[in-house]
This record gives sequence, structure tokens and C-alpha cells, in this order.
Amino acid sequence: MDRRYKNPPIVEALCEFQFEPDSPWDLTLPGLIYEKVRETFPERRQAKVFDVGISTDPETLGRVRTTDRIQFLRKDEKALIQVGPHFLAVNHLAPYPSWEEFWPLIERGLGAYCAVADPKNIHRIGLRYINRIEFAEQRINLGGYFEFRPHVGPDLPQEHGPFRVGIQVLYEDQRDVLKIELISSARTETSDTIAVILDLDYFLVKPGEVVLDNVFEWVDVAHDRIEGAFEACITDRLRQMFKEVT
Repeated sequence: MDRRYKNPPIVEALCEFQFEPDSPWDLTLPGLIYEKVRETFPERRQAKVFDVGISTDPETLGRVRTTDRIQFLRKDEKALIQVGPHFLAVNHLAPYPSWEEFWPLIERGLGAYCAVADPKNIHRIGLRYINRIEFAEQRINLGGYFEFRPHVGPDLPQEHGPFRVGIQVLYEDQRDVLKIELISSARTETSDTIAVILDLDYFLVKPGEVVLDNVFEWVDVAHDRIEGAFEACITDRLRQMFKEVT
């Protein structure tokens, strides 16, 4: 897709890699990775991430785990690399520049991680784009803006509050999944504004099916799938709001 927008709604883009747990790892590795990326990401800080466990075991279902991560940030703090045991993520916050500018950051982060940690194989890859769309009104007709939206039958009240709707689409013989979610919030910082999140997450669900040598081919395809899904989810009315560049 070649469409570009002057005001893209992307609030965060991230590419995440999880490596096989039997890959080498020790506490010296984050510092060595930092030395390879510090020219672009000079700021360093430690962060804790909270994960909610999903399991069929009632004893562990919903258990919250904390994971320590080291973050290397660009000076403007709009782009960062996150490193943890067998984990790497590259994030870009708004304003998102373009895929042509984000892709080299992913390449640099993964190159530094692999050069230092020498992972054996990839367990999971994910590319995700989170879009936040605000409407300066209290009620909107979703059909005027979104091709992907909740269906409300004629026998149900047509005015409703917050919602969350999603689907998962299988690709590559069920090796990959694209998760599409549309979520509305009850309120925003401005009480007269409605905010809707369009969350597009493409990820590998069959561990080991993508080898390190083919990672960037996978990432490019994932980006094309997300970009195509984004355009399929919105109408021309939203494109006008985003100010499409022709």
C-alpha cells in the first residue's frame, strides 16, 4: 500500500522478538548491546513490565509476573530498544515517521542483540501498530468511519457505550496470525471527545518456523499485511481526517 498521511493516527509501533529459552544469556549482555547502539540510543534506564499469565491451570490462571527490562532510548525518547532475557523489542512512539525510517531501527536493534547474545533461534516475532483516533463529538456513526466495527442488529438499541471487538486472521498455513481489535473508551482527557483504538498485531504462532536468516523477510511481509488491514478497516472519511498525501 502506497498511501501516506500528513496526520497518521499511529501512537505506537513496535517490533518484538522472543528467542528460544535455551539461547545464551547472562547479566553482562545488556551492557554489551548498549555499547553497540548508544550512538543512536544514548539514554539508558531500567523498567519493570507486568505480564498476566494465561494458562489452563487454575492455579496459575491470571497470575501477574514482573519482568525486568533495560531500555535504551533516543534523546527525544520517541524511539527505544528494550532488552531482557531472550527478549528484544524496538518501539517508536508518536509522531511516527515512516516504515522506511522505523525499519532501520529494528535492523540495528536486532543486529546488536544477535552480535552479542548469539541466540539459537526465534520463538516468537510480532509487529504491532496501535492507532488512536479522536472525534471531537459525543456521538459518531461508526459506519461512516470504519469498515471494521461492531454489528448492532436492528432490534437492539443503536446508541451504546464503550465497546471492544476483535478477530484473528490466519496466514501462511496458520503459521502467522493477524489480530485486529477496535476499542472505544468511555472518556478521554477532553470530555466532549470520543477516542477509538484500532490495534493491529501480526505475530508468529508456530515457534521455530522462522529462522534468523529470514527474519527481515517476515517483518516486511508483516508490515504489508498490517498496512493492508489498516486501509481495509477505514473509510475515505477517515482518510480525509488523516489528510492523505497524494
